[in-house]
Amino acid sequence: MVETEFAGAVKSNRSILSPLERRFSEWAVPRLPAWLETYHLTMMTVIWCALILLGGYLARNDIRWLWLVSASVAGQYITDHLDGKLGKFRKTGLVRWGYFMDHLLDYFFLSAILASYLFVLPGPDRTGMFPVFVVFGGYLVLTYLATASTGRFRIAAVGLGPTEFRIAIIVINVLLIRYGTRTMAAALPWVAGGAFVLLVWMAYRTHREVWDLDMARARNQR
Repeated sequence: MVETEFAGAVKSNRSILSPLERRFSEWAVPRLPAWLETYHLTMMTVIWCALILLGGYLARNDIRWLWLVSASVAGQYITDHLDGKLGKFRKTGLVRWGYFMDHLLDYFFLSAILASYLFVLPGPDRTGMFPVFVVFGGYLVLTYLATASTGRFRIAAVGLGPTEFRIAIIVINVLLIRYGTRTMAAALPWVAGGAFVLLVWMAYRTHREVWDLDMARARNQR
């Protein structure tokens, strides 16, 4: 079996907050306890997802339970951000497993967040979450297809990445606690529409990049 270079081993993150994130991980990783392994941090997302669903379910009767959802989103950010950094720091070698599990659990994490809002929204307004789920799921698919096609693993576009997404969720929860769900229901079509436009632009940009790579390879083979 020939070992090939794994594109997912190198992550490119040009989001607005990435410089602060690098400083945080440089400070935090050496201070993590010796018994805590990279795979522990990765699998913590399962617990965060369960707490997000629980918070959403309880928020049906008391919207303030969305604070539990927000706290779980923040906790998932910390463990998700540090798992790969810890693996590289300790040279665990779990690069491919980490890529597979980390991003499979990203899908579960996204699903848990959107499902938690289904609990909170009134029945007639829940259908508005379907296009949001489809579009945001498309970002995950596009990211992984682009990684396989270009050999570059990029997790941010126009300065926005997973961290900014989590912050947006926490802000939305604060607004829901303060003003209720009526505004959110009205905003869902706009959120889905704006996200879809950005998704189409990212897909077109990746299409052009992959096309150019194929054309360059074809010229080199002549």
